[in-house]
Amino acid sequence: MNKDNTKDIKGIMEILPHRYPFLLIDKIIHIVPGETAIAIKNVTINEPFFQGHFPGHPVMPGVLIIEAMAQAGVALVTHTVEDIAGRIMYLMSIEKAHFRKVVEPGDTMELHVFKTFSRHNAWKLKGEARVNNIVVADAEFSAILAQK
Repeated sequence: MNKDNTKDIKGIMEILPHRYPFLLIDKIIHIVPGETAIAIKNVTINEPFFQGHFPGHPVMPGVLIIEAMAQAGVALVTHTVEDIAGRIMYLMSIEKAHFRKVVEPGDTMELHVFKTFSRHNAWKLKGEARVNNIVVADAEFSAILAQK
C-alpha cells in the first residue's frame, strides 16, 4: 500500500490472480486491514460483456458487480492476513444479493466491502456497489483462503 493508502492497477495485479477480462477493479482508494476496503471500477463501453448484455441498452451484469465486490474483498484479506504467499481466495457463497439500479458505461462504481466475520481461513463479508454515492447493488458473501 502506498503511504496515502491507495493501490493502482499494477499493485492490484500483484495481489489478485485475475486478469482481463475478469480483473474488475481498477484502483483501491482505501483499506483498513481487518475492517474495510474501498475500490473503484470504471465501467466502459469497451468491456466485452456489453456486446451481448444488452445490445442497444448496455447494462453491467449483476453477477459481475458482485464479482467486483468480491475482488475488493480479496484486497482487504490480502492486507489483513500476514502470510498470504502461495494462497488464493475462493468464493464460497453469495447471500442477500440485491440489484437496485442499473450500472451503465460511463459509470464509476465505488465498491465498499466490510468484514463481518473471520475465523481461521473463512471470511464473511458485506459489500455495496455505489454510483454517485447511491447504492446500486449489495450482497453478503463468504470466501475461503486456500493453498494454490
